[in-house]
Amino acid sequence: MLALDLALLPSGNLAQTAQDLVNLATDPSSWIAALTLIVMEIVLGIDNLVFIALLSGRLPPPDGQRARRIGIGLSLILRILLLSMAAYIVHLVEPVVTLFGHIFSWRDLILLAGGFFLLYKATSEIAERAEPEEAVEEKPAKKSGFGMVILQIILLDIVFSIDSIITAVGMTQHVPIMIVAVIIAVLVMLLASDPLAGFIHRNPSIVILALGFLLLIGTTLIADGFGFHFPRGYVYAAMGFAALVEALNMLVRNRRKRRA
Repeated sequence: MLALDLALLPSGNLAQTAQDLVNLATDPSSWIAALTLIVMEIVLGIDNLVFIALLSGRLPPPDGQRARRIGIGLSLILRILLLSMAAYIVHLVEPVVTLFGHIFSWRDLILLAGGFFLLYKATSEIAERAEPEEAVEEKPAKKSGFGMVILQIILLDIVFSIDSIITAVGMTQHVPIMIVAVIIAVLVMLLASDPLAGFIHRNPSIVILALGFLLLIGTTLIADGFGFHFPRGYVYAAMGFAALVEALNMLVRNRRKRRA
């Protein structure tokens, strides 16, 4: 069983708890672990941030901004709550059911559910945007309700949070380091959410690219659920390359507009 350092949890000896925290803060290896985990949490948060930006884009600007902040705030609360149960979360990787000759854990089932939901959401959005302009004019644009957007954000927050916590537990056994890394990563998401949503809104072609990212992320989650792990570095490298190509296309289009 994985032994976790639960120094932040209340104990009868506050002086000892404080001393443990001081020792952890003055240990250079803790700084390296914290920095590595912060970077990892920020990278893992990209998936969540793209999904939140796309969903909130279906709401009017004031409601969209409020939905993003609520969604990211809930992400922080969920991750800290899950960290307080980290000793139990790690057991989600233990086998629970066998289907079609394959053994699944709770983590696998959660990743499968999240992956299929992302595939459904991305394909339905792409299908709607691919409709002919005449059909779009005849049929009024469908706006999502605020409550429905928040519900979908919460569902995906749960999937990404569990994956994030299991990754964090695999990198360090110190709960204080995990909490600091999660808080910093979520604050970065909060700062980046409005600029990202505004950028997507100003550049409609980016929406299709972002939906393509969601398809890739959903496929990756499903593969992980079936036990086929794709290194996240390859996935994000592919996403970065696609974003670079789209940035070059945008640059060319802007230059043509200026010349015209």
